[in-house]
Amino acid sequence: MPAYSLGQLARQFDLAVHGDPEKRVSGLATLAAAGPQDLGFLANAAYARQLGDCRAGALILAENMVERWPGSALVTPNPYAAWARIAELMNPRTAVPAGIHASAWVDPSAEIDSTAAIGPQCSIAAGCRVGAGVEIGPGCVVEAGAVIGDQSRLAGRVFIGENVHLGQRVLVHPGAVIGADGFGLALDRGQWLKVPQMGSVRIGDDCEIGANTTIDRGAIEDTVLEEDVRLDNQVQVAHNVHIGAHTAIAGCVGIAGSTRIGRYCMIAGACGIGGHLTICDQVVVTAMSTVLDSIDKPGEYGSGIPARPHARWKRILVRLAQLDDWARRLRRLENRQ
Repeated sequence: MPAYSLGQLARQFDLAVHGDPEKRVSGLATLAAAGPQDLGFLANAAYARQLGDCRAGALILAENMVERWPGSALVTPNPYAAWARIAELMNPRTAVPAGIHASAWVDPSAEIDSTAAIGPQCSIAAGCRVGAGVEIGPGCVVEAGAVIGDQSRLAGRVFIGENVHLGQRVLVHPGAVIGADGFGLALDRGQWLKVPQMGSVRIGDDCEIGANTTIDRGAIEDTVLEEDVRLDNQVQVAHNVHIGAHTAIAGCVGIAGSTRIGRYCMIAGACGIGGHLTICDQVVVTAMSTVLDSIDKPGEYGSGIPARPHARWKRILVRLAQLDDWARRLRRLENRQ
């Protein structure tokens, strides 16, 4: 990694310097593992107890933590965001040379910008448009009419379906499937009929799609992710779902069809969200919750049951089975009064 002085980092990222602005750091590390040449950070007050033993050359801290750290620091109201920006600067990606690998297949009608990089064993179908600075990693499939916006990156073995539109600077991790058919079925005389999925998927600028995540094409209209939506690994987004800008969804969440999720929402891991619902802006859903009704007020919602010692959990289950009987007995007592 290249070395930077704290003064350089402060000027570039609008931070304050506490201590020596000429102090140079050349590595990034946690509080526990950092050495004299490393830059660390403290974003969670629960780890403040580690400051006493920390050997970092400098830290990124909030103002209220500066007095607890004897060394040099970069001071900011949001240490984690500053860490993210500095980590990106100090740990740059290896540049991928532009061009089309000899083993890739590109339809003659596809428009590939001269600065794009198409990796080994890729397939780019008719009518596709691949923008400037795009990287398409090994084994990706881009079907007819798809658009990959400037500076986007498909990491490898990504499937992009017909007429899918990716905005600029979209990052798609390995194994993601964007634009496969939605789960559209009609039952007739004891047999399922497949309903044609005629829509596609539109993904806004600066989105991130996690590994093995699936986003189904719309049944008639498109499935839509607005700008700066972040999906973790193994998320299922069903047909005609609409996800508002700046919403983040953690791993293993399943969202059923035609549900609309607002802006600046946070959905924690393993949640299940029913179909044809509306979740308003600025909603937090805690891990392993089930959402079966629309949510029209911002706030935190949850239904997951945290783990308990097994013996205690068995007692809780016994009492849950008795609730109906207790409710009937209570009702009889109230009626006697």
